[in-house]
Amino acid sequence: MTTFVDRVELHVSAGDGGHGVASVHREKFKPMGGPDGGNGGRGGDVILVVEQAVTTLLDYYHHPHRKATNGQPGAGDNRSGKDSQDLVLPVPDGTVVLDKAGNILADMVGQGTTFVAGQGGRGGLGNAALASARRKAPGFALLGEPGESRDIVLELKTVADVALVGYPSAGKSSLISVLSAAKPKIADYPFTTLVPNLGVVTAGSTVYTIADVPGLIPGASQGKGLGLEFLRHVERCSVLVHVLDTATPESDRDPVSDLDVIEEELRLYGGLENRPRIVALNKVDIPDGQDLADMIRPDLEARGYRVFEVSAIAHKGLKELSFALAGIIAEARATKPKEEATRIVIRPKAVDDAGFTVTAEGEDLYRVRGEKPERWVRQTDFNNDEAVGYLADRLNRLGVEAALMKAGARAGDGVAIGSEDNAVVFDWEPTVQAGAEMLGRRGEDHRMEAPRPAVTRRRKRDVAQREYDEFASF
Repeated sequence: MTTFVDRVELHVSAGDGGHGVASVHREKFKPMGGPDGGNGGRGGDVILVVEQAVTTLLDYYHHPHRKATNGQPGAGDNRSGKDSQDLVLPVPDGTVVLDKAGNILADMVGQGTTFVAGQGGRGGLGNAALASARRKAPGFALLGEPGESRDIVLELKTVADVALVGYPSAGKSSLISVLSAAKPKIADYPFTTLVPNLGVVTAGSTVYTIADVPGLIPGASQGKGLGLEFLRHVERCSVLVHVLDTATPESDRDPVSDLDVIEEELRLYGGLENRPRIVALNKVDIPDGQDLADMIRPDLEARGYRVFEVSAIAHKGLKELSFALAGIIAEARATKPKEEATRIVIRPKAVDDAGFTVTAEGEDLYRVRGEKPERWVRQTDFNNDEAVGYLADRLNRLGVEAALMKAGARAGDGVAIGSEDNAVVFDWEPTVQAGAEMLGRRGEDHRMEAPRPAVTRRRKRDVAQREYDEFASF
């Protein structure tokens, strides 16, 4: 059973933010010292990081569900909850991150490259942070936001300068074993190599990597054999080397036909038309192999290929091949455009961008979408009437109520805030436009305030008793 995995589906969940706390400072002779609820901590992110020591996605194949820890809730005495640690997942160099639809989210090449696969939720504010001149004693706190959850696909595309392609048993593994220090499995039967092998070659002052791509046979680009699984590993290579077996025992095959078949599969796969090609006629140490190489070499050179006669067993022609590859790679590196310095692009919002949209869905349902209103809904504890009132004030100040009126909403119509699969729906009851100003103390817990002291000593006893009873009834 192979331990090489180059494509997995990963389910990531970032940590939820900790809830804020509604608390009142209490001490001797000062029972109502004001709000002192702390904020919740931030949930941990899920971060992918390129690590050179990692060469396979096997760990994620066996454990595809990864979740970061949640932030800690706040506490009284203005103590904020602890932020959670980020969950760092190492991936091999050359990993491509895609969504379920196949869209590329990140192409991770180079040690230390990072990608935030899941954003942790922000912690909710405690009532101390919500206090203001108009809302001196909030009796509620905001909930922590849930962390981002999504399904992603990780695909590994080997980062190599040279790709060896050819039929099974053409001698690719033998060739890479003598050109580099790699020690792949070598045997005399097809499909001995079940995973791409990677080696490092030094030719003069040039150091480059070389990989063999196993399992290419007719129909590989359509999924036959193992070719479709490993064709992606040639995409990043600067040069392709056709390894042709000049001593094949199969009577219905010859090196030129093998090359045509492999070229057709590469064409059907796509994206490799402009890569330079070199032909390595392997196994010329065998007399019949040398004879066949002499026969087909003029034909291959007439097609424009640079041809090298090599033998992995006899170490023949290897130096010439390695230096020729080094020259092509050095030229490719020299002509490769240099990475430009990172530029910060500022895209200010349009002056008429309200930050949300209101769309009519049917005759009696209106949907509100936008970052702020959806985030505010997630932060609201709907079991607390004061928190609901605070949400209503925020939406009113943002202009949601005016937009609903403009869209034609009437009292009793349904209003949904959020996407179809995760929305809060309520019956809309319009208020006066200045309602938020008129209800400036909405969202405040009057039980958290001390009773007002008497203005004069001559205040009537029944008035004082009535105010005390009102306070005590809370």
